[in-house]
Amino acid sequence: MKLDYKLSRLSDFKRIANSLNSSLTYQSDNSIVALGDSIDLLKLIPNNSVSLILTDPPYHTTKKKNITNDTAFDSDEDFLHWIKELIVEWKRILKPNGSIYFFCSSKMSARLEILFSEYFNVLSHIVWSKPNEPGFEGWKQKMKKEALRQWYGHSERIIFAEPTFDGNIFKVWFANVIRENRLLTGMSMKDLTEYTGDYGTINHGGAVSNWEAGRNVPSREQYEKVCECLLATEKVTSMPFYEDLIRPFDVNSDVEFTDVWNFYSVRPYNGKHPAEKPLDMLDHCIKSATYEGDIILDCFAGSGSTAISALSSGRKTISIEIEETWTNVIENRLRKFEEDNFVNKIKGLQPIMRLTGTKLRASTKVNGTVPTLFH
Repeated sequence: MKLDYKLSRLSDFKRIANSLNSSLTYQSDNSIVALGDSIDLLKLIPNNSVSLILTDPPYHTTKKKNITNDTAFDSDEDFLHWIKELIVEWKRILKPNGSIYFFCSSKMSARLEILFSEYFNVLSHIVWSKPNEPGFEGWKQKMKKEALRQWYGHSERIIFAEPTFDGNIFKVWFANVIRENRLLTGMSMKDLTEYTGDYGTINHGGAVSNWEAGRNVPSREQYEKVCECLLATEKVTSMPFYEDLIRPFDVNSDVEFTDVWNFYSVRPYNGKHPAEKPLDMLDHCIKSATYEGDIILDCFAGSGSTAISALSSGRKTISIEIEETWTNVIENRLRKFEEDNFVNKIKGLQPIMRLTGTKLRASTKVNGTVPTLFH
């Protein structure tokens, strides 16, 4: 059973672009940039249309005047109320099997995690240790240690979470989908288990019982058997794509797999965003928690590093940023990346073009549209 989930991603991406149309400053086949306040623009994005939210809002506790809204809140409660408004919208626009990486300060992380737990399953509380590259001292080495009144804060926190759903032990969406469709057919867990062949050693429901409880997830092959069985009854007419059902999470022993991360912080350079995150860490977030072609949203986009990482990984990207200075930076980075990527593709196609007589139409890039090939 072949399932092409990427067509649904393309449809979602077009709907999002249309919803943000009046605020867009840049648009291409795989990326859009919108200028405006996150709360206002998030409310325009369609329900269940984004696979991953990877974002880094103002921390409030750092009080950096060069970061918009970092000094905007009179109290912690005001800041938490603002974050709650965002969380409500994030829960709405995320796909049921989506996830979120939320960067925050160590001082606010505990209260923010409790806030998140009202709407999300908090899966991990990650500590980014922010080591400096060899030869680069940074503030840790320069500051006066003797003046400290508490341990020096040299880490940032990342809350990793998924939307929560009622109805099963672990409150995950895929469990409800399998259970509800099985019940429509009148089959028992044992019946479905016998068809898939995934027997358990303790309960009669076997793997199906564990899936419906949310304890573990079916493999792609197991899910195809489930779909085949349920659809054959003709009491169920359709089943979701595997990529729309199971939350991706892909790590191994060759990458960071613990909840302590040691990616080097970004060294200062001319034009650096004051809260810029390292590309290799963003790559790790995106590759671990999305499928190819998924849509990734950063609603505090800064200099656009999340967007560059998403495109590099074969994903689609939405960048929302309140400062026009930074939307200009993002647009320039995206334009250069996409043009360089197009040129590299053309270089790779040149031997084929010589053999087939394909020519390159000369045209100017408009609204992010790249030149096309024709015969």
